[in-house]
Amino acid sequence: MNQNSKFLVSNTSLDNVQLLHLHGYLDAHTAPDLENAISRIINKGHSNILVSFKELDYISSAGLGVFMAFIEDVRDKGGDIKLCNMKPKVFSVFDLLGFPLLFDITEDEQLALSKFSNINSDK
Repeated sequence: MNQNSKFLVSNTSLDNVQLLHLHGYLDAHTAPDLENAISRIINKGHSNILVSFKELDYISSAGLGVFMAFIEDVRDKGGDIKLCNMKPKVFSVFDLLGFPLLFDITEDEQLALSKFSNINSDK
């Protein structure tokens, strides 16, 4: 694997939110790693997922597809997938395909976390 194709995903729990940090390049070869990480979270009964793109340098359509594959399932369970900290070139891919209409995308992790708190306090 060359330097440009490296991808890492790490998971942290913050109260009722599972925070995923993405690092590197998310493409067809690395998308299964993200799929597995999200599947593990959902299988453990969690439905509030925040994904930080702060260290993600590249995303392909295969990477975008991972989010589409899980969003309906998570929302059916009363949760959400929120996205934050995107670099401009990563955000432009999401924006081009209309993802800001489907997903809550914020510039700041704390703002995204507070939106989960607002959802949960409404229940």
